[in-house]
Amino acid sequence: MRLLIQRVAKASVEIESETISSIGAGYVILLGIFEDDAADDVTKSVQKLVNLRIMSDDEGKMNRSILDVHGEILLVSQFTLCADLTFGRRPSFIKAKKPEEAEKLYKQMITEIEKVGLSVQTGRFGSYMTVKIENDGPVTIILDSKKI
Repeated sequence: MRLLIQRVAKASVEIESETISSIGAGYVILLGIFEDDAADDVTKSVQKLVNLRIMSDDEGKMNRSILDVHGEILLVSQFTLCADLTFGRRPSFIKAKKPEEAEKLYKQMITEIEKVGLSVQTGRFGSYMTVKIENDGPVTIILDSKKI
């Protein structure tokens, strides 16, 4: 499971020019789910995510977690994070989990983030979306569940 975490001042998701979700300060998480990912990858990723100290303190240093600042999360599924670029010039997505199985893990992640008390907005799984991001910093972190 690969999470691309971007610290944002605000962000939103549009589908067919209609805003379906938006957040203020917090994280946009682009989530790639691989064929070998399972429920325990979600659990350990969420625990790492919500406790990362990448939010600014009063002195502008990355010292606070998203829990500390009561930030919001916008979670967007993105199978392209599973791209294999080993051969040729066209990415292969064969390592991505099948959509119906990936969606279950995506929904589990939403539930587990909400359990710790954070607000979660989402994209629409499997849809073509326009994601508008106002980066804060910018701060962009990649979290790989297999490396936790």
